[in-house]
Amino acid sequence: MTPVLEVRGLVKRYGAARVLDGVDLSVDEHQVVTVIGASGSGKSTLLRCVDLLEEIDDGQVLLDGVDVSDPRCDAAAAQRRMAIVFQAFNLFPHMTAAQNVALAPRVVHRVPADEADERAQDLLRRVGLESFAGAYPDRLSGGQQQRVAIARALAVQPRLLLLDEITSALDPELVGEVLMIIRQLAESGITILMATHEMGFAKQVSDRVCFLDGGRVLEAGPPGQVLGSPVHDRTRQFLARVIAAGRLA
Repeated sequence: MTPVLEVRGLVKRYGAARVLDGVDLSVDEHQVVTVIGASGSGKSTLLRCVDLLEEIDDGQVLLDGVDVSDPRCDAAAAQRRMAIVFQAFNLFPHMTAAQNVALAPRVVHRVPADEADERAQDLLRRVGLESFAGAYPDRLSGGQQQRVAIARALAVQPRLLLLDEITSALDPELVGEVLMIIRQLAESGITILMATHEMGFAKQVSDRVCFLDGGRVLEAGPPGQVLGSPVHDRTRQFLARVIAAGRLA
């Protein structure tokens, strides 16, 4: 079976710095693959390259077997099949929650306005914010804004959902409500590639975990193996620091 996403030998440089140095990974349909690693290891850059927000210097990004990183490929069409949620919420402040969610289906995907509005209401209900549909972002907590951002990503019915450290900008007491939504999405079968520093959560929801270090996938496998019995010394060192910080619960 062809993976939904396959990354082959991905290289990304910023000047002389080689941020991604030959990354290989794949995500099968209905899988959740989680990328872990220290700050600066290239996790966010990897997700931005997959979503074609960054030009790559070498390698390939294949979506359903098609090399979407090929310059001859219609990048905009490929991007319409993916959705990414960032650390920052990036909601339009002059739009209500429902308007934020309905915007991309209506404008980018040409979904009729009534259908886009109905989809927005359904998704806000799914993330527990139906009663906040008419609220503007400045009236929502950080956790609520991030849930709106997740609903907005789901509104385009993506083939692949990318999640980039989506709890890192939240106060600790708001993290749980966002992780609960992601857990529900994983259980529903949505194909997800995510970067996170929440190791306990990664262990619960992931089919595979990839440890990124120095721009390379140093270790990959089932979460119980990578997080519980890592093979590589560098993985063990990283997890020891995570345990000391209390993030492997």
